Amino acid sequence: MRKTTGVQIVMPQHCNGYKNPRLFGGQIMAWIDVIGAVAARRYTGSAVTTVCVDNLSFLKPAFLNDTVVQEASVTWTGHTSLEVRVDSMVERLDGSRELINRAYLVFVALDSEDRPAPVPAFVPETEEEKAEYRNAEIRRKNRMAMKG
Repeated sequence: MRKTTGVQIVMPQHCNGYKNPRLFGGQIMAWIDVIGAVAARRYTGSAVTTVCVDNLSFLKPAFLNDTVVQEASVTWTGHTSLEVRVDSMVERLDGSRELINRAYLVFVALDSEDRPAPVPAFVPETEEEKAEYRNAEIRRKNRMAMKG
């Protein structure tokens, strides 16, 4: 998949008040929104706004002084919207990575007057991209059903 990557070191201001300081969930959510928006902006070549976070799964914690690597990939596009998957991983000092969070976000591209703008069609190439695309279509149908 075509990826946008970001890296953070968990600092004291990013942690909650536990005895063994863990990354605050709201902080990783902010990082997810930013890297997702960067991926969406790069893909569309325009400003974007977050429409929804479709799914956000906290799988494992990150702790003070951990390195958090995030990879964002476009998984699906509509006429003016697109879905982006963000994987957050803790990277150990030996270079190994462990998935701690996965999120799917939907963005809408905006024109110069802040109106929804058409986005380039996403054409999945790899088997992983094709599977993500199919799953993104299911998530979209579920979002539309919830709207009523």
